[in-house]
Amino acid sequence: MPSSGAFVAFAAASLALLILPGPSVLYIVTRSVQGRAAGVASVLGIHTGSIVHVVAAALGLSAILASSAVAFSVVKYAGAAYLIWLGVRTLVRRDAHPLEASPRSRSLRRIYAQGVLVNVLNPKTALFFLAFLPQFVDPAAGSVTIQVLVLGLMFIALGLVSDGTYAMLSARLSRRLVERGGSAGPARWLPGLTLVALGVVAAFTDRRSATA
Repeated sequence: MPSSGAFVAFAAASLALLILPGPSVLYIVTRSVQGRAAGVASVLGIHTGSIVHVVAAALGLSAILASSAVAFSVVKYAGAAYLIWLGVRTLVRRDAHPLEASPRSRSLRRIYAQGVLVNVLNPKTALFFLAFLPQFVDPAAGSVTIQVLVLGLMFIALGLVSDGTYAMLSARLSRRLVERGGSAGPARWLPGLTLVALGVVAAFTDRRSATA
């Protein structure tokens, strides 16, 4: 197991990285416009996807993604296409109010599943775990695989707190804007445009910038 000092250093570095808004945070914020339940569903989905990446890093599968241009491109373009498809689908839908008080359970399951896929199909997340976690692993302290898994789960736990805070604040702000007479118009198209933009950015990400 990592030493207590390694845990503290890892927690501090993880929090610094999690607080800075990235693609996952932007996805969560756009979904939180629908309310707290939707925000929580998106957070849980994103970090369920993170579990997949942590396991892949522990088993060495992320190294294949990092070393294979073909594998990286397949995952990258699949993820970009999925994000753009989600964005366009959100823009053209007219049957759901963005600030629905009680999202249906089916909608919440869909938001959760989308969060899982958005993160699993993000090669930057896989390469991040591959490059970040080993820096805090001590081969002399025991199984490297176990250490990576433990640190990965710790990162996810911190992410649930950090991203959950973003979700709650975003949902509250959206609700207050509407309650004070603000227009809900922007809330209808902002999530879709954000998802499309994330997809475009993902499509132009190469392996070097992903690990930078």
